[in-house]
Amino acid sequence: GRDVQAGTFHSLCARVLRRDGEAIGIDRRFVVYDTEDQQSLMKQLLREEDLPLTGEFRPSAVLGAISRAKNEMLDATFLAENAVNHRERTIAKLAVRYEQRLKKVGALDFDDLLLKAVVLFDEAPQVLARYQDRWRYLHVDEYQDTNRPQYLWIRALAAKHRNLAVVGDDDQSIYRWRGADIRNIL
Repeated sequence: GRDVQAGTFHSLCARVLRRDGEAIGIDRRFVVYDTEDQQSLMKQLLREEDLPLTGEFRPSAVLGAISRAKNEMLDATFLAENAVNHRERTIAKLAVRYEQRLKKVGALDFDDLLLKAVVLFDEAPQVLARYQDRWRYLHVDEYQDTNRPQYLWIRALAAKHRNLAVVGDDDQSIYRWRGADIRNIL
């Protein structure tokens, strides 16, 4: 029983990043920005860009767009390179500055916990191999509410031993607005 590891995706990814994130340049003492921290940072960035804090560029709207992109594994650079109108270009510019500021202060937001854990396993195969051997049997509850980074992280972990059990109900998927992809369970 002592070998059992349990937690949410976010808590497990944070634990893995604190232990092994230095392999991809993440300081183990990183700070996790919660919603309030994110809002405060975005308000600061909007003021610096001389944009109003209301309307289409209100902090929650911009952060929502950034979060949706991250849940599709799209980074700020991708957003900037693929922006086609003023709104998208502005959000992309804010996303780039947001990521720069997070990096400068040694912080990750909740979406980054998942994204960086996927990157860690992609770019540091020796780290992935250690976790594959440590966590040979995987069980994921509420699988219908997983997003792309969660799916990719679990797929990487399960690839070696193929001992994966998931529980979920496609009729109970309630987190599409947060990036959940019902195709993961189907």
